[in-house]
Amino acid sequence: MQASSRAQLLYRSQSTLVLVEHNNQHLSPVTLHAITAAKKVGGEVNCLVVGSKNCTDIAAEVAKVGGITKVLVAENAAYEGLLAERLTPLLLAAQAQFKFSHILAGSSAFSRSVLPRVAAKLDVSPISDIIGVKDADTFVRTIYAGNAIMTLKSMDAIKIITVRSTAFEAASLSGGSGTVENMSAPADGPAISEYVGAELTKSDRPELASAKVVVSGGRGMKSGDNFTMLYDLADKLGAAVGASRAAVDAGMVPNDMQIGQTGKIIAPELYIAVGISGAIQHLAGMKDSKVIVAINKDAEAPIFQVADYGLVADLFKAVPELTQKI
Repeated sequence: MQASSRAQLLYRSQSTLVLVEHNNQHLSPVTLHAITAAKKVGGEVNCLVVGSKNCTDIAAEVAKVGGITKVLVAENAAYEGLLAERLTPLLLAAQAQFKFSHILAGSSAFSRSVLPRVAAKLDVSPISDIIGVKDADTFVRTIYAGNAIMTLKSMDAIKIITVRSTAFEAASLSGGSGTVENMSAPADGPAISEYVGAELTKSDRPELASAKVVVSGGRGMKSGDNFTMLYDLADKLGAAVGASRAAVDAGMVPNDMQIGQTGKIIAPELYIAVGISGAIQHLAGMKDSKVIVAINKDAEAPIFQVADYGLVADLFKAVPELTQKI
């Protein structure tokens, strides 16, 4: 009975903080996947919304998610650009005040820049890209480019975790009644970086990380100009356009289109790989797709081993024909 009482007391004291990713206008889908993982951890789930303006709108949206207890809001002009050097002291202050047992965020460039700094300051080991939650201390993640799955148990008092969004369903933006609370915390940080500005690429196509259909090109596209045929196909399908690392390294397309172990990890309902050989690093980023279609003139290309449908053909003939028939 005493052991059981201690376990129950530990469970009640367990509290998780989810760092919310947004652009001051829209909530990033990766956060909803991270909230689902946080619910699996158990205990109380809280969120932290940080920004330079309009944070209250984002916070109100997050508070609608079922299972959220509290949404903390830190709004200050110093947080413009969400620089890791500014956010780290804020997260440390939140941890000191509320004593969270877990700090989670969706796996992205944003979380990968902030959470390792927080983990270093707290002297704990960060746990990256989890794909499963066994219990509050035990998590599942992939290693060796997804060829092996590891179950790890962390004995750290505070768990710092990033969540692979493709492994968890997105939490629904309804059914919740979390409270919204302003948080006073330090806005200063090491004066080693300054936000100057951002040049954003605008597109009518869906965001690559959350698109249901993705058309992706590889080294076989030969040049950036040839990606036009993929854009035409994507527009017909309402799809996002991605690329392999080989295409990005060759300068055909910008690196924000890269899919793979060192790029974005996605799991759309339909993935069309055009001129992609299927290197292990690329497969790690898309092999969880529901349906995979491969177009490649090399019948021995590794991509055909994971493809549900394969077409051995010259992509410069096959893609325009496919686009025309849709």
